[in-house]
Amino acid sequence: MEYTRLGSSGLQISRIALGSMSFGKPGTGRDWALDSDGAEPLFRQAVELGITFWDTANVYGAGTSEEITGAAIRKYTSRDQVVLATKLFGPIGDGPGGHPVVPARSRPGGPPLG
Repeated sequence: MEYTRLGSSGLQISRIALGSMSFGKPGTGRDWALDSDGAEPLFRQAVELGITFWDTANVYGAGTSEEITGAAIRKYTSRDQVVLATKLFGPIGDGPGGHPVVPARSRPGGPPLG
C-alpha cells in the first residue's frame, strides 16, 4: 500500500480509502446496503491490504454505517491504526441528536468561508 500525508495535518493515510456508504442495517433506506456480516470481509481485507483511511457519514444507513464501522475497528484493528473521516449534515432521526446544526457558511449557497 502507498501512503501519503493528509494535507498539513501530519497524519499519514493510505492512498486508497475504504468508503462505507454501502454499509447499513436493513430497513435504513438502502436496500442494497450490506449489514455487518456482509461488510466484514471488506473490513478484513482493507486491514490486510493496509488501508488506513476509512470514510463514513452520519446519513449512511441512517447512522448505522457508523455503528458498523466502529464495530469493525474494534474487531479488526484499533482506533489508533486508522484515520476515520466522517461528514455531518443530513438529519438522521427525530431525537435531539438527529438534526445536526450546520453553520450557514458551510452550507451550499451560504456565505464564503474565511
